[in-house]
Amino acid sequence: MPASGDLPAYCRVLGTIRPAISVEVRLPLQNWNGKYYGTGCGGFCGGLNADAPGFTNAMNYGLRRGYAASTMDGGHWGTGSADGRWAAGDLVARMDWGQRAVTETARVSKVLVRAFYDRPQQKSYFAGCSTGGRMAAMEALKYPKDFDGIISGAPALDYTGLVATTFAWVTKANSGTDGKPILTTPRIKLVAEAVAAACGTEGTKGLVADPRQCGFMPSSLRCTGATTDKCLSEAEVGVLEKWYAGPTDAAGRQLYPGGIPLGSEAHWPRWLTGLGNAPAILPLFAADFLRYMAFWPSPGPAYRVTDFNFSADPARMAPQAQTYNAATYDPASGAVRPVSDLSAFRDAGGKLLIYHGWGDPLVTPFMSVAFYEALARSGGGLDTLKNTARLFMVPGMDHCGIGTEGPGIADTGIDPLTALERWVEAGEAPRELIATKRDAGGAVSWSRPVCAYPQVPRSEGSGLTCAAP
Repeated sequence: MPASGDLPAYCRVLGTIRPAISVEVRLPLQNWNGKYYGTGCGGFCGGLNADAPGFTNAMNYGLRRGYAASTMDGGHWGTGSADGRWAAGDLVARMDWGQRAVTETARVSKVLVRAFYDRPQQKSYFAGCSTGGRMAAMEALKYPKDFDGIISGAPALDYTGLVATTFAWVTKANSGTDGKPILTTPRIKLVAEAVAAACGTEGTKGLVADPRQCGFMPSSLRCTGATTDKCLSEAEVGVLEKWYAGPTDAAGRQLYPGGIPLGSEAHWPRWLTGLGNAPAILPLFAADFLRYMAFWPSPGPAYRVTDFNFSADPARMAPQAQTYNAATYDPASGAVRPVSDLSAFRDAGGKLLIYHGWGDPLVTPFMSVAFYEALARSGGGLDTLKNTARLFMVPGMDHCGIGTEGPGIADTGIDPLTALERWVEAGEAPRELIATKRDAGGAVSWSRPVCAYPQVPRSEGSGLTCAAP
C-alpha cells in the first residue's frame, strides 16, 4: 500500500485464523521501529475495523509511529458492534471473542513480522479500550508472555455483571408502564448543570474530578408543584436515584460496583437516552447480549431486557462468565475476583497501564478501581503492584473518550503509549499522564495531570502536582 496522508507505505496482510478470526497486519516498508503493536476491538466486535481513527482500538495509531501493527474482528462477523447473533449457538465463537482472538492474532502477527523483516520484534505492545480493554486485561492475566506492555482502557472486565445485570437495571429503571422512557434527552441538561454546579471544579466548565466525592442528591431537583423545565417529576427523580446507585437484587444486595457516575451526564444522550435520531446505545447492547450471549442455551429474539430477573439470572450466567470475564464481582462478599493475579506477567517483565474515564456512563468506572485494588491485595499491596501495573482515572472522560460534548477529553487527549514505552524500555514508571482538553478548533481549553492511583492532583504554586489523597 502506498503512503497516504499521514500513513507510511506498508505491506498489508489479510488472513483468517481458524475457525473464523479475521486479522489484518500492516508492516511498514521503511523506518520500521523494530516493534509490534496489537489492538483490540469494541463492543461485540464483528468487523475488521482496520482504519479506526484516533487512539481507541486503532492500529494506525501504531503504524504512524513506525510499528508493525495488527487488528482482528474478535473471531466472527456481525452487522455492527451491538450484533450478538453470532453467539446464539456457537461456544467456539464465544471462546474466541472471550479469550482466544488476541493471543492467536499476536502469535500469527509475530510470525509475519519475522518473515517480513527477517528478524523478530524487539518489543510487543497491545492497546485496547472497552471490550478491547477487557482483552488487554485478559492478556496480562492469562497470556502473560504475549506482550511487554499493555494498555487497558475503560475495560469491560465483568461482562456478565455489566452488560447483562447493570445494563438491564439501567434500561428497566427508565422504562415506564407504557413502555416509553421516563427520563428523556431534553431533560438531561438540567441534571448535568445541577451536578456541575454542585461538584464541578473551577476552570474546567463543570468537570467532576472524582464522582465518589460528589454529594449531589437527585431529590434536590424534585418539583414541589407542577412539573416544569426547572425541576423533575417524582418518576424522573426515581430513575436518577436508581441509575446513580446501581443494580441490586430483591434483598437489596449490590450486584455490581457502583452505578452511573456523577459527572457523566453530558454523555447520557449517546449511551442512555438517545442522541438526535439515533437510539440510545446501552439498551441495544443489553438486548443482544441477553438474547444471544449471556445464557446457554440462548433465549433468542423473543427475550426482552425487562425480562431479566435480578435475583435469579446473575447465577445463570456463571458458565459464560468463565469465558468472558477478566474479573467478576461477587455480590455475596462484595469482592472483585480477577481470573488470575499478575505474578506471571510481572515475572515476564510486563507492564500494565490501565486508564478509565470518571465520566464514563457505559462501562462505569468503579469496577476498574475495585479491580486494581483486588490486584494489589493479591500482589503485595499498592506499593508493590505499582512496579507492574498503574491505574489512571481521568476526570470527565466519556467512554473511551468517544464523546466530547462535556468538559472531558477525547481519546487523544492523553498519550498512554508514550508513557508505556518509557516504562518498558527505559524503566521510567509514569507518575502522571497529562490530560488536555481542546475545543472544536484545536485550541487548548485546559490541561491538568492525571495521577497514578491512588494519588490525586493538589495545588502547588501556580499548578497541580500529584500527591497522596
